[in-house]
Amino acid sequence: MKISVPKILKIVLPLFLGVFLVWYSTSITPISELLSYFQKANYFWITLGVFCGILSHLSRAYRWQYMLEPMGYKPKYPNSVMAVFIAYLANLGIPRSGEALRALTLTNYEGVPFEKGFGTIVAERVADLIVMLFVIAITLCIQFDFIWDLLTKNFNPTKIIVLLAGLIVGGILLIIFIKKAKKGIALKIKNFILGIYEGATSILRMKNKWGFIFHTLFIWSMYILMFYVTIFSVEELHGQVPAGAILIAFIAGSFSIAATNGGVGLYPIAVAGAFSLFNVAYSPSIAFGWIMWASQTLMIMILGGMSFLYLPIFNSKK
Repeated sequence: MKISVPKILKIVLPLFLGVFLVWYSTSITPISELLSYFQKANYFWITLGVFCGILSHLSRAYRWQYMLEPMGYKPKYPNSVMAVFIAYLANLGIPRSGEALRALTLTNYEGVPFEKGFGTIVAERVADLIVMLFVIAITLCIQFDFIWDLLTKNFNPTKIIVLLAGLIVGGILLIIFIKKAKKGIALKIKNFILGIYEGATSILRMKNKWGFIFHTLFIWSMYILMFYVTIFSVEELHGQVPAGAILIAFIAGSFSIAATNGGVGLYPIAVAGAFSLFNVAYSPSIAFGWIMWASQTLMIMILGGMSFLYLPIFNSKK
């Protein structure tokens, strides 16, 4: 089977980027200093953060049931849970491969057609994207003065206003252009936007839409809570991180996960960079980023590995 160069680059580049960023991170803050933060960290708060992460994944598996039920499929909840953990484990190796593996797991063990299972996962991602945009909007509203002051200190206010006006006009022209698109990349963008719209409206037409919405909000609440409580594990950060910094760092960390394999190397740098905007000390910030990333990654590796091994045993009677 012929493997194309773009597919190889999609696998190799994030891996090399992650390795480079790990080196870059440890060149600024030595490994010995990072290890000292790990040694004196309060593991009660780390464990609580991991527990919140587990709850979010369990909720994600339960939410998946709402998507499959209207199509006549009622997979066993343990299979849905193990499929979710296996998907996250796969994403650590090859970015975005977990979604296909998650759908394939239910195809093998529950008889759910791959295309239908994968379609529900895409619809889930649309819901998650909407919530993520909502979190960003709230952050921009709460921290508008801070962000505006930050921009005006580094850029001329007149240029910022002209840039914003240009973005608005450009956005309107882009919408008109995409709306009339018949081929090429513009058509792909148009189909992508339409897919998001259709996915969002399909959620509102679901039989158990309120249950789906509740679990979606619960998942993201647990994401933010696990980030927040883990901050208390680093003594140097107690009372030093304002709410705005938490939200901005959470968003930065979330985007970093998509850039490299599970955010390796980039996640701590993104979090520390966000904290530095609020004059939070860099060393404990990047140490927190590594503690946060390591604890959640270790949880995925353990539970994902256990799920991979136990899944055929659980279904051995079928």
